[in-house]
Amino acid sequence: MERECTAHQGVSCLSDARPQGAVVLFDGTDFSRWQHRGSGAAVQWELADGAMTVVPGTGDILSLDNFADAFLHLEFRVPDMPEAKGQAKGNSGVFLQGRYEIQVLDSYGWEVPGKGDCGAIYNQYAPLVNACRPPLQWQTYDIVFRAARAGDGGAVSEPARVTVLHNGQVIHNNVVLHGPTGGAMAGDVGAPGPLRLQDHRNRVQYRNVWLVHLPVSGSDVYGPQ
Repeated sequence: MERECTAHQGVSCLSDARPQGAVVLFDGTDFSRWQHRGSGAAVQWELADGAMTVVPGTGDILSLDNFADAFLHLEFRVPDMPEAKGQAKGNSGVFLQGRYEIQVLDSYGWEVPGKGDCGAIYNQYAPLVNACRPPLQWQTYDIVFRAARAGDGGAVSEPARVTVLHNGQVIHNNVVLHGPTGGAMAGDVGAPGPLRLQDHRNRVQYRNVWLVHLPVSGSDVYGPQ
């Protein structure tokens, strides 16, 4: 699903055109590349108008595709919940490899966002700036993820790193992750993992989700002469 860059839709122009080779995890038509976390059953979230909507109480969902190093793009929209406060206001989360949560929340207007606000690496890093748009507007995350390096015994030689752009603004600049965040899925952090979208009992929406698998390293020789 290609999208034109139109400001009134609240979509960043940074990644509107998918790169060649991108794996489309959700194009707005079905949940064929997703499953229910835990049971592996069919997704019970709503599907309408090219977006998926969290149905509170139905559980988190996982991509069938696993990834290591990757460039990820997605768009999200938080509901308008003016009576709610803090973590009860438009809460969801984007878990890289099912292990590292980038918070989704209605944090619009906060002058100094914290480690639990929208864009935070949950409970590890606050976003550098508050790039939130108002609720009911579509927003974007563009994420460059470098997976943890681990040996055969599971010992981590290099922790994971991540760079995040929120609505085109850099909110994390190649930060080192201090291990999985709270609520992470179990498993070897050196192994590839799925994208996980969280049901935190708020009707958050997602659309236009894709990723590009990145090579572990570049060549160490000159190219063709």
